[in-house]
Order: sequence, then C-alpha cells, then structure tokens
Amino acid sequence: MQHLRQLLETENSELARLLRCSLHGLESALNQAYTELPHDPGAEICAELLQEIQSLLQPVYKQETILSQSSDELNLHHLRDAWNADPELSLYLGDAQLQSQTDADLWNEIHRKILRIPDDLAAFWQQRALDFAQEIGAIEDNSHLYQLPFIRDDIVYSGLRGSVNVQGLCLSQKALLNSKFIQHSDSEDLQLLAGFLSLYQNFIEIEADIHHALKSIFSFDIISLHSKPEQKNQYIEALKDRFHRIQKAEENSEDIAIVRAWIDIDEAIHSLVFIPPVERYSWWGKLQQESRRTLKKVADKANKSGHNIRIRQLSGLYADVCAFSKDDLQLNCGGIPGEVLTCLRVYARINQEESPGRVIFRSLR
Repeated sequence: MQHLRQLLETENSELARLLRCSLHGLESALNQAYTELPHDPGAEICAELLQEIQSLLQPVYKQETILSQSSDELNLHHLRDAWNADPELSLYLGDAQLQSQTDADLWNEIHRKILRIPDDLAAFWQQRALDFAQEIGAIEDNSHLYQLPFIRDDIVYSGLRGSVNVQGLCLSQKALLNSKFIQHSDSEDLQLLAGFLSLYQNFIEIEADIHHALKSIFSFDIISLHSKPEQKNQYIEALKDRFHRIQKAEENSEDIAIVRAWIDIDEAIHSLVFIPPVERYSWWGKLQQESRRTLKKVADKANKSGHNIRIRQLSGLYADVCAFSKDDLQLNCGGIPGEVLTCLRVYARINQEESPGRVIFRSLR
C-alpha cells in the first residue's frame, strides 16, 4: 500500500497515471462483481478491498483536481470572513462557519454549501465569491471541471485560474454514457435513475458533509457517510438494488410493481441529505425533485391503465401530516419549528392499500 500511494502521488509520472487508470478499472470490476455476487465467500473481503482502493484514489483526486497551491497563506480570507459574518446563511446551513485552510479548499467548500441555499441567495454568493477572487488576481475558469455523471451537461460552479487555481464542478452526459449503469435500451426514466446512481456515487466521495437517512439501513438517526464509511457502502448498495428492481419490473411491464419500486428508489434518492436538509428551491433540492416528478408521472401512467394510485409528498406543519407518516426523524435545527424539513418517502395509496410516508421535521423546542 505504501509504494502504491507513493507512485500515485508522483507528479508528472506516466507510470502514476497508468496505475491510477488500472485502479479505477479494478474498482469498477470489483463493484460490479460485488453487486452480482453478494453471497460469495469473498464478498466481505472484497468490500474492504474496495475501501482500500477508494482511500488510495481519494487523496490523488484532492491533490490533482482540487488543490493546486502549496502556500499556507489564505488569499481569499476576505471572502471567508464575509461568509462567516452573514447570519442569513445559518438559517439554511446550521453551522455555516468555514473550515478550509487553503484557497482551493475554501472555494470548493463555499460553492458546495451554495448548492444547499435558495436560488436568490445562491446567486448573490456566487457573484460575491467571484468578485473577491478577482480582487486577488484570479479569474473564472470553466475549461477544466471535475465531472459528475448525469443525464445532461451543466456547469454546477466555475473554477479559478491565476493567483488561485482550482477546478469547478459540472454535470456530464458523456461521463454517464461511460457508466456501467446505463444501457442503450433503457427508457428515459431509467436513464434518469442511472444518472442519480452515478452522480451520487461520485459526489459522496468528494463531499464530507453528506449524510443518509435511509430506513432500511438505519432507522433511528441521520448518519454521516464521512465518519461511517461502512454505511456509505451500504447506502450505495441499497441504491443499486432498488435500481435493478425497477429494471426488472419494467422488463415484466408490471404497473404496480413499477410504482412500488419507484417509491422505494425515490425514497433512497431523497434520503441522501445534509443537516439541516437543503432548502427546497436550492440547486440540490431541485435536483432531487426530478426523481419525484418522474415518480408522479409513473403513478399517472398506472392510473390510466385502470389502477387507483395516489401519491402525496408530505410538507407543511408536521401535526397536519404525521398521520400519513411513520418512523419520522426529528431535528432541532433548520427550517421553522414544528414544520416538515424534507419528505424522505411519499405517502401512497395503491388500490386502497396505504403505504405511509416518512419525513424529517423540526422540533417545536
């Protein structure tokens, strides 16, 4: 392991590049095999090996794609101070204080937090961050962006070059087409799910603040994926399993099975959360809503086939919706006391059979 890491961290090395490509290929092959052979005698060791490979590759990602400065001096300290002094941010982010010690890390930390706040406030801080960067001799750069696989191309946030060199972030349809989850025969709905699966798998690796609240993995709390790596693997495997269940239901053209499978995977998608949960009209909130809109479309299609299906996203006062939910989670930060912060699972009535939803709500205290 020591020599592998030393070679990977060797700058301008063709051998390091070849090793990195080989490790990515090995990781992909082992992930596929681990999914297909969950009861293999070597499955547990395989999971541990995957963690070791990811730990080897992660520092290289940070060094080569985010961090390109070695100075201990923080040139963007005025941006950090302005952000930390804005009381409005804590309404949406809880503890919004920045922890980064380098300009490159600070740029990424701020813009990842911007993805969780309302559009108007996000636009204000995107422009303000760029203004501060220009004051110290850095300019906006979209020529070299870290790619998250998804169903469309879109710049999530820009990078910088000049006095500060740092990659931005984008969605990439090309990266998704190279994913093992997408097939040419897949419907648009399945391509969207493949996009979520690929995006989530990549985003989890670069975002330290991400949590999950998926009941099938852990019922009683919201779990940090950064501090509990075993939960990270379990969450991704649950997402893959629910994706394959939808594929099978669609192959068999079973309307009710498709609806139930969609409810389950939509729950998994919305169970990847921050604390407090993101604002609904933030970038992240609107991204997750793409799954819920498709779920409603799937339910409408089943209704047209003669079924009686009702889907309800639970929101508003918790006292008004708690009769339609079960095993809810409570937080004492974010949003308005007594209100639902996010709907993890929709309430559904499928041909007179009720299926409770699940929410995170803000305590009254």
